Amino acid sequence: MTSPALDLPGSATPARGGAPRLGVGLGWRSEIDTVVERQPGLDWVEVVAENICADHLPESLKVLRARGVTVIPHGVALGLGGADLPDPARLAKLAGAALALGSPLVTEHLAFVRAGGLEAGHLLPVPRTRDSLRVIAENVRIAQDHLPVPLALENIAAQLAWPDDELTEGQFLAELVERTGVRLLIDVANLHTNRVNLGIDPAAELDRLPLEALAYVHVAGGTLVDGVWHDTHAHPVTEPVLEVLAELCARVAPPGVLLERDAAFPPPSELAGELDAIRRVLEGSTPRTAPPAPRTEPRETAAGACPSGTRARLARRQEDLLAALVAGGPVPPGFDPDQVRAQSTGLATKRRDTVAKVAPELPRLLGRPYGPLFLDYARRHPQTGGYRTDARAFAAWALADGGPLAADHRRALEQWLHPATERPPGAFARLRRALRH
Repeated sequence: MTSPALDLPGSATPARGGAPRLGVGLGWRSEIDTVVERQPGLDWVEVVAENICADHLPESLKVLRARGVTVIPHGVALGLGGADLPDPARLAKLAGAALALGSPLVTEHLAFVRAGGLEAGHLLPVPRTRDSLRVIAENVRIAQDHLPVPLALENIAAQLAWPDDELTEGQFLAELVERTGVRLLIDVANLHTNRVNLGIDPAAELDRLPLEALAYVHVAGGTLVDGVWHDTHAHPVTEPVLEVLAELCARVAPPGVLLERDAAFPPPSELAGELDAIRRVLEGSTPRTAPPAPRTEPRETAAGACPSGTRARLARRQEDLLAALVAGGPVPPGFDPDQVRAQSTGLATKRRDTVAKVAPELPRLLGRPYGPLFLDYARRHPQTGGYRTDARAFAAWALADGGPLAADHRRALEQWLHPATERPPGAFARLRRALRH
């Protein structure tokens, strides 16, 4: 059935204002690659850009591309909301993914992910001030100059708020669109998350957003724990999230809507059911008013290099917050300590779960002690590099300083950390080698 609230797919052909028509899609993950391939009526997919190599694409993505399915790379590590200039190597990787996949656009987040040599391992909210707007607008322009296709930015889920915000998220994004011409990826699950955690009204935020810049929409599931909503992408999509999707569709016909699922993958029939629920929302929605005419050119004012002092101020503030979240630093003045504590716990939990995904041998070798042992490690050791490095550092710490370990756990960790080909030969092996010579 044709949906009146959705621009129909057509090999990612341009829709209003040049936005590609996408349809209804599903996040591609290696764990469910064949499930994604076999989903009926799937128009497009999105892939995490950091999880692929442009010169060695997964076979499943090649199959989908050969079928004419649009694939869009979605970055999570660029950190355009940070105080540093965008990293050229990360930009090159994102650009390479877009070219290899023949993508009509790429997407990232309005977030910072690192500061002061520390990695958050997650998307953190930016201070919505005029100062940070100048920094982020320059970062976006630099990214746009380095990317071969248009860029869209996503609103994020938050568990804390900066104390001196001058703009709402909708106003901040509207200013960013006005200054740079960047497109928007609106995550309705994140709008619901911020409603629960921060008391922000999704309908009011949608009214503030320049929906004529909409590239597409994310839908995902989450769960409520101790009064805090966690945007897990590992739980079914809830009715309140679909209601926010309906609110958006009452204002604009989205060029595309995508279901995200990152873990605890359900049977294919359940994924199909969630996609059908999204289609029902789209089929039952008609925008109340015609969308405003799209802007074709960014505003010229406020362009030019951002003063170094502005970047330095933002850097100090983000460093202080991240230190409080991952390194045991004091809560910066003005922040809600409960919110900081909740965000800190969430970061440590996600770090634990991501290491378990990157190095599944660790929870398998350690069993139930893995979880509490890793959280103890995370409290003492902030993340400064990638997750594979983090996994090895955790194993080394567990052996040296992690307290008493069962003999079989210790032996298994030593063998994982130092495979037989890496371990120095024992006395018997040395004797055999000497006798051969």
